[in-house]
Amino acid sequence: MSGLDDVALVVVSYGSSGLLAANLPRTVGDSGVRVVVVDSFSDAGERAAVTRLAAEQGWELLTPATNVGFGGGSNLGAAHALAAGSRVLVFLNPDAWTDPAGLAALASAARSGERMLVAPRILRPDGEVYSRGLTYLHRADGTMSGRSTAPDDVPWLSGACLAVGAELWADLGGFDDDYFLYWEDVDLSWRATALGARLEVVDDAHVVHDEGGTQESRGRAKSETYYRYDIRNRMLFAAKNLAPADVRQWRRTLPRAARAVALRGGRRQFVEGIGPWRGVARGMLEALMMAGPRGKP
Repeated sequence: MSGLDDVALVVVSYGSSGLLAANLPRTVGDSGVRVVVVDSFSDAGERAAVTRLAAEQGWELLTPATNVGFGGGSNLGAAHALAAGSRVLVFLNPDAWTDPAGLAALASAARSGERMLVAPRILRPDGEVYSRGLTYLHRADGTMSGRSTAPDDVPWLSGACLAVGAELWADLGGFDDDYFLYWEDVDLSWRATALGARLEVVDDAHVVHDEGGTQESRGRAKSETYYRYDIRNRMLFAAKNLAPADVRQWRRTLPRAARAVALRGGRRQFVEGIGPWRGVARGMLEALMMAGPRGKP
């Protein structure tokens, strides 16, 4: 399919061979787009499964020896693709899928004359709209919603699917891999706008995202890792990017924010095991350390 010759689809996998097998072929179709899979190490069996899949499908596979996280894995995949000649990068979660037409629409916007970070509309598996575009981070307390409520709200695009041209990517320096998991897309959007780039939603493209497919533990409960990094990285973002007064306010609202994150997986999980408790506690402790004893980064 025309429009994809200079495009690389970069997917970071962690224990996600089943999702790759289900979602990547229908995304790529017969387009011939370059596919770069980064298998962030989980175990030997999963590494073998992803290696077989990549060989069968013709994907280019990177196999770091450790779990390098989403940002670190995305950066590895992007560097490989750009060295091979790709000029447009499309990042896609293993638990998300689109089609070649969607990829082409995203790539076309990303390679246009304007400097843009590009995303599609995001749908749930049942077809309901999950996100029509931008999400807004409220600087007053670090909460988020689908609409802006104050002039200083921070817009951002979900890392479930993002497209960017090579020049803007180079100027950004990629994802900040200090985040490891979660909030790195908020940070990337923040830095893109600081460089004068636009955040653009392409209405002609949509991605179906089975949110949580890569990190659920039991049913739709969230993993210990999810709680730790989502709570931790809220404060990491503040410490890296916001004024000391904002950091102090976010520190004061940390217990409320942590409780909201914890309840995303339901209440039942907290009587079934210690993992969720441990993840929340660790995330809060690390968040407090990042903010400093007096809320100063």
